[in-house]
Amino acid sequence: MSWDSLFLLANYWAFAAWITLAFLPRGPKTLALILYLGVALLCLTYTILIVGFLTGGIDAGGPGSADFTTLAGVMKLFDSPGGATLGWIHYLAFDLFTGMWIARDADQKGFSRAVQLPFLFLTLMAGPVGLFAWLIVRERRARAQTKK
Repeated sequence: MSWDSLFLLANYWAFAAWITLAFLPRGPKTLALILYLGVALLCLTYTILIVGFLTGGIDAGGPGSADFTTLAGVMKLFDSPGGATLGWIHYLAFDLFTGMWIARDADQKGFSRAVQLPFLFLTLMAGPVGLFAWLIVRERRARAQTKK
C-alpha cells in the first residue's frame, strides 16, 4: 500500500469515527466501537509503523532514518511520506481519543450536543485548541457538580 493510500485510509477511518462520535447515540456499544475500532486501530497502525521505522523494517520513503533525539532528525523524518503519515496518524489517534473524552465529559456534565459540537470540531481540526477551549468551558459546571 502506498503512503498516499495509507494516509487517505487513516483519514477516512478517523472521520467515520468522528461522525459516529458527534452524531450517533453514545451508548456503551457505540463508545466501545469508537475506542477499539477507531482509536485502537489507529494506535496499532502507528505502532507498526514506528517499530518498522526504528528497526529499519519499513522504509519511510525519504532522506535519513527515524531520529527523535534532535529537531533536525524529526524534521528529516517528517520530510518523508512515511514520516508525515506516521505523524498524521499520531494526531488522528490522540485527537479522536481526546474528542471521546470531551464528549463523555460533556455528557456527564449535562451539556447538549449543540454545545459540544464546536469543541469536537475544534479538537478534530486543531486538537489542543479544542481541548483547551473545553477545559475553560467545563470548569464552572465541574466545580458546581463537586459542591453538590
